[in-house]
Amino acid sequence: MTGPVSVVVPVFNSEGALRALAARLVAALEGIVPEFEVILVNDGSRDRSCEVLAEISLEDSRFRTIDLMRNYGQHNALLCGIRAANHDTVVTIDDDLQNPPEEIARLLQKLDEGYDVVYGTPAAEAHGFWRDLASRVTKLVLQNAMGAETASNVSAFRAFRTPVRQGFTAYRSPFVSIDVLLTWGASRFTSVVVQHDPRRIGQSNYTFRKLVTHALNMMTGFSVLPLQIASVAGFLFTCFGAGVFVFVVGRYLLQGTSVQGFPFLASVIALFSGAQLFALGMIGEYLARMHFRTMERPPYVVRREISR
Repeated sequence: MTGPVSVVVPVFNSEGALRALAARLVAALEGIVPEFEVILVNDGSRDRSCEVLAEISLEDSRFRTIDLMRNYGQHNALLCGIRAANHDTVVTIDDDLQNPPEEIARLLQKLDEGYDVVYGTPAAEAHGFWRDLASRVTKLVLQNAMGAETASNVSAFRAFRTPVRQGFTAYRSPFVSIDVLLTWGASRFTSVVVQHDPRRIGQSNYTFRKLVTHALNMMTGFSVLPLQIASVAGFLFTCFGAGVFVFVVGRYLLQGTSVQGFPFLASVIALFSGAQLFALGMIGEYLARMHFRTMERPPYVVRREISR
């Protein structure tokens, strides 16, 4: 049986949806769990979201607002809320009401079957073409860290056992992926199909560019796949270079002439230069990650907490 639950909601420029979200969370949770808290993390909103969150938190003691110093990103805000959770189970949900709070019961029911992490996978995502494409790119990147089956079900709507966070207690990098961090402390993942509603208030803050940037950060921050690709590319171009050498020498020995023309030489040089720059670029990305980690930049900084 599910015990007390902590719900973590990262908030960014969603003042119009917050009252409805709070009311639906209370209605959904009161009948299924003995006790709950809702941690609302304001991720540097530029509208009145923080003021609305403060009002909600002062009206109901089950709500708590954490106001961050600036916009750090959704996963960084989630990490802050997860670390502040007090109850046995954590549920994360977006602030846009596309994941209905009423579906939390299904995640908790599946979690009670003995799993560590349960994802709410939409039957059909109600996003635009570019957002859906970027989501697929992100899941492809996650496959390297999480496994193909688990990554295909990843979503922002998830429930997990709070002790799982012990696997990333000391994590301090500014580049955060909650889904990858969960694999550090858990191995039993599953998913349930949930409803996914169209966004009726406001607009998505996740653009295609931001999602691709997040995918690249995960690729270089939590995986050695780019370095492996660079190694394979280097090996293939070495084989290609050996083949060109054999061709040039063989032609000279058999025909007494060398390969004519500047275009051939320029093409070979361009190919090898491109491979070298690609490999150096990958190494540079990893060195940049190491540089930022040695600077010990925190993943977030809390301005204040608001509660009744």
